[in-house]
Amino acid sequence: MRSLRGLVGVVAGMVLVVAAGCTGSDGEGAAGARTASVSASGPASATASGPVSVSPGPGDPVSLPALMEREQRGSDLRVGGVRVRTDAYTQYAVTYRSNGLKISGIMNVPRGDGPFPALVLAHGYIDPDVYTTGRGMPREQDALARSGYVVLHTDYRNHAGSDDDPDNDVNLRLGYTEDVINAVHALRSASRPNVDDGRIGLLGRSMGGGVVYNALVVAPGLVDAAAVYAPVSSRPQENIDRFQRPEGDPLVEEIEAAHGTPQENPEFWRQVSPVTYVDRVTEPLLIHHGTADDTCPLAWTRATVAAFEAAGKDVELRTYRGEGHTFGPRWADSMDVTMSFFDRHLR
Repeated sequence: MRSLRGLVGVVAGMVLVVAAGCTGSDGEGAAGARTASVSASGPASATASGPVSVSPGPGDPVSLPALMEREQRGSDLRVGGVRVRTDAYTQYAVTYRSNGLKISGIMNVPRGDGPFPALVLAHGYIDPDVYTTGRGMPREQDALARSGYVVLHTDYRNHAGSDDDPDNDVNLRLGYTEDVINAVHALRSASRPNVDDGRIGLLGRSMGGGVVYNALVVAPGLVDAAAVYAPVSSRPQENIDRFQRPEGDPLVEEIEAAHGTPQENPEFWRQVSPVTYVDRVTEPLLIHHGTADDTCPLAWTRATVAAFEAAGKDVELRTYRGEGHTFGPRWADSMDVTMSFFDRHLR
């Protein structure tokens, strides 16, 4: 495995840091001004005495159980024009179908014959009005491809060249979870000779970390391993209360008009929380979080990790003293850990 310290100089020129609001390495916010993820007020899936096993049941049509019951259809991966050529990989524009919607993105394909293991990337919040295809996690896209992984970075619905889903925000952006799950299905169904479709992992950042949590509980066994950086809370109401409510975001009123408040409809909020269903997870999970993250508190991740551990799941938390939400000086160290993790599970 190639050390990330040797890649820092290559990657540095590709990184755009946006210093306004809750931003990440490429303008990625934890959840942005219009984010949602699950309720601190609803019942929890783990208690001090251990995890509570929860049967998915039919549930609300807007819920994780509904996604569990729904046939996820990802297909028609189309590789378009070349966007970037480097000494190590070629980047292509791509589209695929996610339950009938066209989703855009980019794919980095290492040079060589392959087949290569693949990683699907779930980016953090970037205002869809300014988002451009492939934006988010440029350091990771580059470094992972240089280390011999095919990298499929999904734009999500309502972003860049993707189709629109007008109800997605009010429905707590659960459509992003479908788009990540279906990116994996699309990779597999494409049967591309340079992709080893039996070795696929997930990597999410910030809001994308919450998307990865959802994908793990909705589709256990879909991938071989997952890693997340500076993730949002695994309880959406905590995200709403931190990122949206203080800003007076009108979306909060729309969400609560459609689904009720946590006090009015605790069952709904329980059913959109991935931590409720942590007992379903089968994949090893690696989480990175900085101790100085003032966007997504480390306490959120510690609570999520405690739920995974109580359920007997394979979870590892790496903390980085002094690192904030975006990861700076310790990013290369963290990526060395990430590479070792994926190499163990995907090579």
